[in-house]
Amino acid sequence: MSRRAGRIRDRFAALQAEGRAGLVTFVTAGDPDRRTSETILAGLPAAGADLIELGIPFSDPMADGPAIQASSLRALKAGQTLARTLEMVAGFRDTVDDDTPLILMGYFNPIYIYGVDRFVEEAAAAGVDGLIVVDLPPEEDAELRIPASGAGIDLVKLTAPTSDAARLPALVETASGFVYHVSITGITGTRSAAADMVAADIARIRSFTPLPVAVGFGIRTPEQAAGIARIADAAVVGSAIVEIIARKAGESPPTPDLVESVLGFVSELADGVRNARP
Repeated sequence: MSRRAGRIRDRFAALQAEGRAGLVTFVTAGDPDRRTSETILAGLPAAGADLIELGIPFSDPMADGPAIQASSLRALKAGQTLARTLEMVAGFRDTVDDDTPLILMGYFNPIYIYGVDRFVEEAAAAGVDGLIVVDLPPEEDAELRIPASGAGIDLVKLTAPTSDAARLPALVETASGFVYHVSITGITGTRSAAADMVAADIARIRSFTPLPVAVGFGIRTPEQAAGIARIADAAVVGSAIVEIIARKAGESPPTPDLVESVLGFVSELADGVRNARP
């Protein structure tokens, strides 16, 4: 399959034309096992995910809360690797969907060990559109950003409530695709931010960049997703989805409706986001 660039740009342009925000869903690759994970990934676009973040399993995900930490450990225990994650992306592109933007999210260590140039080349060939590398500050990102840009892969940057007017220019100067605003100070899945505080943060970010702004961390319900969709360009939901996977996979015997439960919840989130604006 030939490489098609610009999926993230095109998706946000389409969302703007529709007059609505997007839903970004996060799942960890290989959680709870590769086959189930592939089935969930394949079903996300039809369930209403406008963009997909696919987590790269890592043994020490420092920015993540207990739910996503546990999902990484489940995936690693089941044999998931970075190479298998790229194979999942390629399979998704070849057999399921060539339009939905797919962003790999994780930490620099697995990419560094894999080899940056090899990773970028294989990620581009598989159909990856963007990267979110949680622990790679802008002062140190050239090693990945430059080859990724050359391959047509966006490097999405993270901002936080503590990103002030002095820090924001450095964060967004070399960002591409969109800006991911972490709405709380802390780890994923632990608490939620007040909408008025998020709105002020988004206004500050938009004063420094024309890129779309997606907001994540602490969004757990369709109502919360709708609240973010009224003020941001996209709402990101991860821990609440991963917790369903954990609960269903942990039942004995494992619940056969795991995939249906996950995709049903994503559909509820999508309805909230799509109906958020008049």
